[in-house]
Amino acid sequence: MPGGEDMASIVQRIARQALATYRSPPRLGEEAGTTYLDNHNKLRGLMAEVRAADLKLVPRRADCCSPGVHAPSYVRGIPPVTYMHICETNHFSMGVFLLKTGASIPLHDHPGMHGMLKVVYGKVRISCFDRVDPMDPSPVDALRRSVLRSTGEYTEESGPCVLSPGRDNLHQIDAVDGPTAFLDILAPPYDPDDGRDCHYYRVLSATEVKHGELKEKEVWLLEVSQPPDFWCGGEPYPGPEVSL
Repeated sequence: MPGGEDMASIVQRIARQALATYRSPPRLGEEAGTTYLDNHNKLRGLMAEVRAADLKLVPRRADCCSPGVHAPSYVRGIPPVTYMHICETNHFSMGVFLLKTGASIPLHDHPGMHGMLKVVYGKVRISCFDRVDPMDPSPVDALRRSVLRSTGEYTEESGPCVLSPGRDNLHQIDAVDGPTAFLDILAPPYDPDDGRDCHYYRVLSATEVKHGELKEKEVWLLEVSQPPDFWCGGEPYPGPEVSL
């Protein structure tokens, strides 16, 4: 007979591996140790395997009221994004974000946090930014000099998108060509009382700069209030339970 770990759902195995990985993650400016890197690679491998069926999700059809065709969902009081909570500990949170057709999670940050995102159906475009000097305290006037690190599209066949306190920490997520969903891990969870609140940004300007042989796009980001056309509703999670 196979052991209990062999019989566990992949969602359960991901949660256990996330707990092992993020019990003591490297902080901003710290070098990751061998144990953390080994655990992180195992977690990435498990996340790469997960599919919608493992979460008991049925891919949704394109909304009848896609932006540009009828009134956007937020005009009608329907949240453009919903969240299914799976589990949360002091070390990490895990859940599923579902974006409607044309929806976006605006440019936002994850202060001092690690994360991993895996698309389970549909397609998203993720634009990742970093502050030029993440070790500096927050600058005056809510302006942040940053660099656009990457813009890429992810589907269920793609590997996970990874962020850390100093790399790809600010990002915007856009649904592409219809509704989409992704499994999301954040470590540790957001906690405003512990300095981990979500902030939103708007790109003010962009300039291409050259560092050696590398060309990068430097941008000025302005911290703004949560955009009025974005909010996140809740949905029950239909998939396997997680026990930690």
